[in-house]
Amino acid sequence: MAKRKSPTPATEESLTTTADGYTVLARRYRPQQFQDLVGQEPVARALVNAVESNRVAHAYLFTGARGVGKTSTARILAKALNCTRGPTPTPCDSCDMCRAIAAGEDVDVLEIDGASNRGIDEVREIRQNAQFRPSRGRFKIYIIDEVHMLTPAAFNALLKTLEEPPPHVKFIFATTEVQRIPVTILSRCQRFDFAGIGSARIVERLRQVAAGENAQADDDALELIARRAGGSMRDAQSLLDQLLAFGGDSSSRRLTAEQVHALLGTAQDDHVAALAAAVVQHDSQGALAVLADALHEAVNLGEVIDQLIDYWRDLMVVQCAGPEAPGLTVAARHREALVRQAQSLPLDSILAGLDVLASTKARLRGSSHSRTLVEMALVRLGRLENLVSLSQLAQSLAGSAGGAVPAAAPTRTAAPAAVAPPAAAVPVAKKKVDESADAAPVVLDPQSLPQVWEEVLRQIGGILASHLRNGDLPAISGPNSLVLRFQSQYNQDRQYCQDRLARAEEVLRKVTGAPWNLRIEGGPEADERPATDADPSPSRYRRQRAEVVQEALIKRAVELLEAQIVQVDEGFGTLSAAAAVSETS
Repeated sequence: MAKRKSPTPATEESLTTTADGYTVLARRYRPQQFQDLVGQEPVARALVNAVESNRVAHAYLFTGARGVGKTSTARILAKALNCTRGPTPTPCDSCDMCRAIAAGEDVDVLEIDGASNRGIDEVREIRQNAQFRPSRGRFKIYIIDEVHMLTPAAFNALLKTLEEPPPHVKFIFATTEVQRIPVTILSRCQRFDFAGIGSARIVERLRQVAAGENAQADDDALELIARRAGGSMRDAQSLLDQLLAFGGDSSSRRLTAEQVHALLGTAQDDHVAALAAAVVQHDSQGALAVLADALHEAVNLGEVIDQLIDYWRDLMVVQCAGPEAPGLTVAARHREALVRQAQSLPLDSILAGLDVLASTKARLRGSSHSRTLVEMALVRLGRLENLVSLSQLAQSLAGSAGGAVPAAAPTRTAAPAAVAPPAAAVPVAKKKVDESADAAPVVLDPQSLPQVWEEVLRQIGGILASHLRNGDLPAISGPNSLVLRFQSQYNQDRQYCQDRLARAEEVLRKVTGAPWNLRIEGGPEADERPATDADPSPSRYRRQRAEVVQEALIKRAVELLEAQIVQVDEGFGTLSAAAAVSETS
C-alpha cells in the first residue's frame, strides 16, 4: 500500500513512495527554498536580494558542474516569482502554483531539454509562444537545461527575443559547458557560477537524508560517498540511494565503509595504506602481495589507482602544508602513518610517484592487461629513490666540473708517442693531471686534441675562453705547434685573442705538460670561399651543439642520467659563456 513520507520542513517535495513506483532521494530531498541550497549561498543571496528589490533580470545563465543545484535554483526562482503570495524570496510551497512548479507540471513554467530540443524550429516555437501572456501566473518562465546543446542557428533565432523579451517572460538557462555558448548570448544574460560542493557539506546533508530514511550511516561511509561524488550533491544522493538498496530493508540498517567499498569496487582503506607502506619501504614483493589480496575482493583496478593517486596527493599536501592541512582524504586512523611517510620522502619523489600513477591511469583505458599495468606502477614506485631537483643536480655537477683537477699518481709515466696508438690516448677531462712543471706530458694527436682543447678553454675561463670558442678547432701544424683559425666574421675575436696569446699558451703547457706554440690566423673572406656543400665552417647551430657536447657539465649530466642530447635551444649558454657574462657584468 501507499506509504507517505513525512517531509522535513522546506526540504522535500510532497511525493509519494508507492508499490508501483519509487521516487529517488535526489528528487524527494530536492531543495525547495533558497536557504536550502547547499554550498551556493552567494547565488542564493543575490537572487533573494533581486526578488526583494524588484530587480529580477529577464534572462539568467546558471553554469556549473552536474548536480550542484542549477535546475533546483531555477525552480525556486520560478516559485518566488509566481507564488500567489509573491513575488517573495520565500515561496509558500503550499499554493497550487508552488506545488505545480515543484512537480514540473505548471503550464507557465516550461522546462525544456536543450539536448533534445536544439533546432531552430523548436526555438521559433518558443518565440511565438512567448508573445502570449501566462495562463495564471505573473510570468511565463522558460527553463532551458543544457542550453549549450542548441545549434548556432537556434542561438541566432533566440537573440532578438532574448534581448528585448516581452515584460511577462523570463529565461533561465542552465549549462555545464559555458564555453560553448556564443558571447552574444552571454552578454544578454546575468551569469551565476555554481561552485562544486565541499565534501563536508555533502556529508552533513547525507547524514540528514539517512536519518530521514531511518538508516544509520558511519562517518567513514558518508565520507567515501562524498569523495566519490566529486562535489555533486545529486551524485552523492544517488550513491546513498543505491547503498540503502544494497543494505536491504531491515529496520536496523547500518551503512558501513565496507559496504561502500563493495558497492563501488574500491579497495579497503587498510589495503591502500598497506600498499603505500610497502611502496615507501621499497618492498615491491610486499606491494604485489597486498594487491593480490585486494583483487580477491573483486576490486576495480582503476579505482585502486584513483585511491593511490588520492593517497599520494595527501603525501604532497602534508609535505607542503604540514600535517594539519585541510582537505586530506586519508582515513583518520591512517593519518599518523601518512605524516611519517610524507616526512621521510622528498617532495620530488612524491611528485614523481604522482606522475607514475597518473600515466598508469591513462594507460588503463582500453587496456586488456590492467593488472600488469598496475603491478608495473607499484614496482616503479618502489624503485623510486630519493630524487633531487635538476637545479641541485646542475649545481652539484657544476661544482665538480669547475673544481681543481686532482693530481695524478707520481709514478705514472706516459708512453712514447711512437708506441702508443692514437686510440689509447686518455681524455684529459677524465685523466688526473698534475699542474706542476714535473707532470707527465699528455700525448697530443688529432684524436685527443678536441678534449685537450676543451680542457684548456675550461681552465682559461672568462671572456678569453668565450672569444677562443668562436674560432675553429686548432690543428697541429708541426712539432709542438698549433694553429687556431678564425673565420672572417670573427675578426674582433681573433684580435682579442691575439693580444692575449701568452695566457692561452701558458694554460696549454699546464694541461699537456709540454710547451706548445699557438699561432692565430684569420680565415678567407666569405665572398672568396667556394660555395660547396663541403664547406668546413660550421653553422651557428652546429657550432653551438659542438660547444654543448664538449661542455664538462653536460658530459657529466649525460653520463650520470644515461641520457642523450636531442636538441640545443637557441640562446643556450655553456658554463664558460656564463662565466664570461658574469665577468663583464
